Amino acid sequence: MPIKQSVCIPIFPQGTMSQDQLFAEIADIGYPAIEIWGRGDDFIGFCEAAAGHGLRVVSFSGHDSLPDGLNNPANHDRIAAELHESIDEAAANGVNGLICFSGNRIPGMCDEEAISNTAAGLRRAAPHAEARGVNLNLELLNSKVNHAGYQCDHSAWGLAVMQQVDSPNVKLLYDIYHMQIMEGDVIRTMTENLDAIGHVHTAGNPGRNELDDNQELNYRGICRALSGAGYAGYVGHEFHPRGDVVSALRQAFELCNV
Repeated sequence: MPIKQSVCIPIFPQGTMSQDQLFAEIADIGYPAIEIWGRGDDFIGFCEAAAGHGLRVVSFSGHDSLPDGLNNPANHDRIAAELHESIDEAAANGVNGLICFSGNRIPGMCDEEAISNTAAGLRRAAPHAEARGVNLNLELLNSKVNHAGYQCDHSAWGLAVMQQVDSPNVKLLYDIYHMQIMEGDVIRTMTENLDAIGHVHTAGNPGRNELDDNQELNYRGICRALSGAGYAGYVGHEFHPRGDVVSALRQAFELCNV
């Protein structure tokens, strides 16, 4: 079964074409879905605009503040309320998953405590996510180049959280670009932990640009491995095109359509 692909809208240059034109081009290429980062007031209009082109929204941020996240228990009441609202919004609009964040490292807090805190925060929201059929996807990000201080920056850290939460609707957002920077070995890691992965992001490394021959990742091989292992989620393209946006999206779609 071919990999399901989506496009993360906010990372692409704004102003080069209208949103309506961009959605039309994305649909014409063959993509079935798009993603956003934010949450709140503009979400419904965004879903309606996407639906007008036969596209669905499959992911958005479940709670506020990437650097100030689930590893801090002082945030749990706020995040629980935000996730409850986002879960209902996602379920009402057919959205598969919500992005969640560990937050940045807290001085004096060891990894074990931070893992326990993050798991506790996700456990509070997990029953409602299970009841509404929405995944909470804890994102793996690199702390070396793009997100200095971010704590969930290795697969093992995120998998330890998954083990403690133990919910079928709490998974990892495995970002290939970020994990290539931090640890590499992306095919083995993903295929050996497929049940823990709810969503996948792409970008070329180094540079976070197109999935072309100027970067080091073999995305055709990666997507072929995911397909062969039975991955049923979406692979979302989250890169900065250096050239024409539509050409870059078409090239990525064709490369990963295996």
